[in-house]
Amino acid sequence: MQLIPAIDLKDGKCVRLRQGRMDDETIFSEDPLAVAARWVDAGARRLHLVDLDGAVAGFPHNADIIGRIAEAHSGLEIQVGGGIRSFEVIQTYLDVGVDFVIIGTQAVRAPHFVDDACLEFPGHIIVGLDARDGRVATDGWAEVSEAAASDLARRFEDAGVESIIFTDIGRDGMMQGVNVQATADLAAVVEIPIIASGGVTGLDDIKTLCDRADSGISGAIVGRALYEGRIDLAEAQRLADQRTGAP
Repeated sequence: MQLIPAIDLKDGKCVRLRQGRMDDETIFSEDPLAVAARWVDAGARRLHLVDLDGAVAGFPHNADIIGRIAEAHSGLEIQVGGGIRSFEVIQTYLDVGVDFVIIGTQAVRAPHFVDDACLEFPGHIIVGLDARDGRVATDGWAEVSEAAASDLARRFEDAGVESIIFTDIGRDGMMQGVNVQATADLAAVVEIPIIASGGVTGLDDIKTLCDRADSGISGAIVGRALYEGRIDLAEAQRLADQRTGAP
């Protein structure tokens, strides 16, 4: 079970939102590079970077910062989401050292884009499914579609995505606990890894996720709980390794 610190970028700053609302932000740092270094020093094995401005606009706004983080930590796995809706953007991110790009809104609007991206960039494509009550949200969570997360997960597994990030947007940033059951239910319908996101509040959530790791949950993205000191990354990763038998 891999714990993945989230670095959400808005106007060049490191922030956290509540339930994806751009007008309900907490600024945790004006230096995202220092934040990335902090998590790397604490033992992070992968970073989750999100261009929040890009997610709303439909094209990258914080690509320069993301590139600088990737360059500074070239030996670390980095996944990036937010505004990735063209092959040009995917190629640009891969060229600066990003390992995985996350396709969210475009995956729901134009599933064939994921098909083509998996063929063009095999092993580098992750789909982000952000759902409320099992239905997938798009456009920075501003719209909720009629598409079921489970149906899309199966479809994108067939397309060849590397993994799926599942976020319960009703809990993200609210410190209410991760929706482990919904995450495990999604993992049960596919064979590719599922990365949990949204609502991780403390070590109890980590323990519960680890207990369901055999269902296909391979990791958890952790945000506000890290920034508010509710979770110590090094301690939590040690716990996860112990509970899942990782070396």
